[in-house]
Amino acid sequence: MTASFAVDAVVLDIEGTTSATGFVVDVLYPYSRARFGALLAERGGEPAVARAIEQVRAELGDPGAGLDRVEETLHGWLDEDRKATPLKTLQGVIWAEGFAAGDLVAHFYDDVVPALRAWHAAGVRLYVYSSGSVAAQRAWFASSPAGDLLPLVSGLFDTENAGAKQEPGSYRRIAAETGVAPGRLLFLSDRPGELDAARAAGWLAVGVRRPGEPYFEQGVGDHVEAGSFDEISVSGSGSTV
Repeated sequence: MTASFAVDAVVLDIEGTTSATGFVVDVLYPYSRARFGALLAERGGEPAVARAIEQVRAELGDPGAGLDRVEETLHGWLDEDRKATPLKTLQGVIWAEGFAAGDLVAHFYDDVVPALRAWHAAGVRLYVYSSGSVAAQRAWFASSPAGDLLPLVSGLFDTENAGAKQEPGSYRRIAAETGVAPGRLLFLSDRPGELDAARAAGWLAVGVRRPGEPYFEQGVGDHVEAGSFDEISVSGSGSTV
């Protein structure tokens, strides 16, 4: 069964929605873990890195925490899969360079790229809202197996520029930033708490439920459910796909 929506924009989660969580956990997390120490020691003066270090220290309540403790904290957050902004910032720096160097190629489910291209061609704007940093998102979409997908994307949002993904205020902020009325925004995610927050902000929402993903057994609550992007139809600018 296909779920149909008349919208001006689709906002995409990444992990579990466009892409396999397992790729992030099994490939990207170890890649960043192995490089945190060198990044902190060698590039701590760079603005993005310095800001993240100070954010970690603030989270610890210890302004004088040494880089060893900062790195240890990052590793702990990684083990917890904690969506901490400084962790995501530093991962984004590392991953962006890995993608640029050709060490990494992003994963997308087979149904995703054709749908994104069709929706974009139909006049529907595409945005990304992920707990991963904007830098990581940009590198991810620029380094897909199908080539650079960034020309399809109108904007990128993370927990730093939009807010926490389970807070309705974050979705109101994105609506204001994009200039799209909440009722004309469709959010795709595998996480029920995020779908609830989007709906509370007046958005439309679809739970993407893929076998093997962490939230598959939990389901998507009372939200519309799709097993792939092939089961979602969106219309924009007078066209339907």
